[in-house]
Amino acid sequence: MKSCAIVLLNYNGETVLPTFLPSVVKHSVHDLWMIDNASTDRSLDYVRKEFPAVGLLPLEKNHGFTGGYNYGLEQLRGQYTHFILINTDLEVTAGWDQRLVDFLQKQKTYAAVQPKILSWKDRSTFDHAGAGGGYIDALGYPYCRGRIWNHLEQDQGQYDDSLEVDWASGACLAICANDFFNQEGFDNQFFAHMEEIDLCWRLRQVGRKIGYLGSVTVYHLGGGTLDRNSPQKLYLNIRNSLLMLHKNSSRSQFAWVVILKAFLEGASACAFFLKGQPKLAQAIISGYLNFGKIKKHQKTQSRTKRRASSLGPIKILAVPTLLSRVKKFTEL
Repeated sequence: MKSCAIVLLNYNGETVLPTFLPSVVKHSVHDLWMIDNASTDRSLDYVRKEFPAVGLLPLEKNHGFTGGYNYGLEQLRGQYTHFILINTDLEVTAGWDQRLVDFLQKQKTYAAVQPKILSWKDRSTFDHAGAGGGYIDALGYPYCRGRIWNHLEQDQGQYDDSLEVDWASGACLAICANDFFNQEGFDNQFFAHMEEIDLCWRLRQVGRKIGYLGSVTVYHLGGGTLDRNSPQKLYLNIRNSLLMLHKNSSRSQFAWVVILKAFLEGASACAFFLKGQPKLAQAIISGYLNFGKIKKHQKTQSRTKRRASSLGPIKILAVPTLLSRVKKFTEL
């Protein structure tokens, strides 16, 4: 069995692959595979022609981020001990893959790890997806060292360390294959957005750790699936946050959390209406309505077991950030 496969998930990536795939091929020592979610452009032809060493795993339809990886990695089951899952809009640096794998091979209590993720557009700024390691507050709102809400910090070496975190970014996620399959992979109900946070949460529930390795740097374009201001992205984030909390919390925990979330997000929906942004307001409402429809069919952890506590410095992110205008992780 080989030690690692680097696996990209592609859907109509013809415009980004020529920019980003060359760096992955150049700087990687492990096998490269690309899962294709039934693309309708010429991205598969491009990879076949320009990078024939990249293995292709075409799927019959678009299964989203969750299903795409689940179906694709199933075809690689038993061939590798580790996977590194990366977005097609990711630029990597020399030695990146071996150092991530070395970390997991040496740190046996860790199931997954991410590198430092900077913005490809502004290489001195942290990226929205993962930044310097991710945490999650009691209401299910994710935040990072280097990114709180939409405020991004400049990289000044402040997060060049290595430590345990709550979750690792799906933009560049190194994970032990056994841990991925033991958790039955990503939750297909999520389709896209927050699925890696849910997976990391489930791993932490069974005693596994999630790591951040600041000595490895990658650069992420971002917004390749949905624009950050998209109503569809907001809808998925609202719905998937509720799904994640419901499945990983006890009944009593979920009851008080959903009341607080509904108050905050209801206020946000009203604000969007008043600002003349009804589609964003409707996205919030639709997220709650759709969650209500599918929660009865959702797989859950033991509803009596307390969820894994966050390693982050703050219990409810909205308190210091909205009331005190805190914008940097170091100010929490």
